[in-house]
Amino acid sequence: MPLVELRGVSKIYHLGGEEIRALDDVNLDIDAGEFISIIGPSGSGKSTLMHILGCLDTPTRGTICLDGTLIHNATPRQLAAIRNRKIGFVFQFFNLLPKLNVLQNVELPMVYSGLSSRERRERALRALRMVDMENRSKHRPMQLSGGQQQRAAIARALVNDPKIIFADEPTGNLDSHTGEVILELFRKLSHEGRTIALVTHDPEIAAVTPRRIEIRDGRISKVIDPKLAGLDRQLETPASV
Repeated sequence: MPLVELRGVSKIYHLGGEEIRALDDVNLDIDAGEFISIIGPSGSGKSTLMHILGCLDTPTRGTICLDGTLIHNATPRQLAAIRNRKIGFVFQFFNLLPKLNVLQNVELPMVYSGLSSRERRERALRALRMVDMENRSKHRPMQLSGGQQQRAAIARALVNDPKIIFADEPTGNLDSHTGEVILELFRKLSHEGRTIALVTHDPEIAAVTPRRIEIRDGRISKVIDPKLAGLDRQLETPASV
């Protein structure tokens, strides 16, 4: 069974009497341990897809199964609990709280977990070691470079041992060299068995992942899949991937 399974997922908005299909009948599978990218231009629907996959939004219709649990009809409170337990997020602008140090920022996802302060600290330091940031644990975000801030954000995404990590334009606020360092870190995490989905508009960023899902006009328009011997597969209709 796939880790994530979408069937017939649509997201429809009504604005000024007009129907806008941000997603249109999308079918998608993501297997545990996969490293994929979701790519598309601005307005293509890729961010809407990430929000739905990441339990930040719900579809207008269709079904979503995450780690064996149907979640498309979950309440906001249930979605929040699922996000906290099963999903990690990495964003373009890091989203670190400036008044907290790195260790405290990484501990944030565990605040409502019921863990003791000692256990939260141990888990946060373990996550920081994974991204080579333990020696910056007492620094505040403004004392870090952009690359260091992003590594701290990745540690925060890892701290609850999520089933899947979504990285939304994770190199978009970094120079090219630092961006490559961050992408190499994602490769390393992937080789360790983490499930990672990069969301980007940049084909060069998407090219680092073995499988690429292209979104246009709310539909999956193209898939590049190593299982198909490296050949592009053009999809005339939204396909089951």
